[in-house]
Amino acid sequence: MGKVAFWQGNRAIAMGAIAAGIRFYAGYPITPSSEIAEILSGELPKVGGIFIQMEDEIGSMAAAVGASLAGLKSMTATSGPGFSLKQENIGFAIMAEVPVVIVDVQRGGPSTGTPTKPLQGDFMQARWGTHGGFPLIVLSPSTVRECYDLTIEATNLAERFRSPVIILSDEVIGHMRERIEIPDDSEINLIERKRPTVSPENYLPYRADPEDDIPPMAAYGDGYRFHVTGLVHDELGLPTNDPKEIEALNLRLIRKFEKGKDLLAKYSTFAVDDAQVLVVAFGCVARSAMGAIREARKMGYKVGLFRPIILWPFPDEPLMRMASNVKTVIVPEMNPGLMVREVERAVRGKCEVHSLIRLDTEIITPSQIIEKIREVA
Repeated sequence: MGKVAFWQGNRAIAMGAIAAGIRFYAGYPITPSSEIAEILSGELPKVGGIFIQMEDEIGSMAAAVGASLAGLKSMTATSGPGFSLKQENIGFAIMAEVPVVIVDVQRGGPSTGTPTKPLQGDFMQARWGTHGGFPLIVLSPSTVRECYDLTIEATNLAERFRSPVIILSDEVIGHMRERIEIPDDSEINLIERKRPTVSPENYLPYRADPEDDIPPMAAYGDGYRFHVTGLVHDELGLPTNDPKEIEALNLRLIRKFEKGKDLLAKYSTFAVDDAQVLVVAFGCVARSAMGAIREARKMGYKVGLFRPIILWPFPDEPLMRMASNVKTVIVPEMNPGLMVREVERAVRGKCEVHSLIRLDTEIITPSQIIEKIREVA
């Protein structure tokens, strides 16, 4: 059995990063994510890791990408406008297939917004912030223990898929404290990136293995020479304008996630077996939804909860199956109504879908959700 701790969500992310084998962090202080950088500045050197405070968020993302290319598991964290600044280099990491973990502790926006208060307005930006429209993995914790566990999982997924992976937290989850049981190191399964099995002279850095469409990845300094670019490239990593090579690469970047889709369907449910009303919520709002559902059930309403843990790829299939058995779906979220669009698309008209939004930077309460349940049940 591991240790018991009373941790803040941001601390759980930082310590989860250490447990996941992350040994490089580059960042720039920004509320409400700054505790992650502060904690890692002290903890990483204890395990032989490197912490660096960069001049801005653009440089932070670039440094994290560079450290990963050099062979280290790497991470950065930010919020609000800092997340916007990282998008160009997130796109670079997608094209160059560089594993890196990006934490976004959401706050109110747009622009500087409300630095010390929560909203959930980065739901779409996390998936579609980079140009090109290529797949990205996004995880969403709702508890302090999940902050720890999902940081490990995000690191594993980044290494497994050779891709940036985003942890979409929020100010409430980042700053609240809970009692958690920290698993023993022996209980943690870590995934390492595939390394080349051929000699350096025979290495093609972007020749993918056919079973998973993911190329083995050498590290700079290991004796393997390769070129990295944000341009579309051939198997050598050199820029190409050949339409066949362009399409082959673009299709493979999509296909590697499709082949691993079983690893990317992660969600939780509560009281859904007989539910006639289904609440779909993520992050801090899912906590309010859980309380609302418990109270609504005491009142005689048959209500259940569907909580996406991996937000992107969006869990279309399991949500559609559940929607086939309920009368209506309620989507409470602290943004202008972003996830409700995905829910409507996923359920394909099999039931009614109702939006519940709040934009004043105060968390949606259980009573607000109960009121909506009464309205639509």
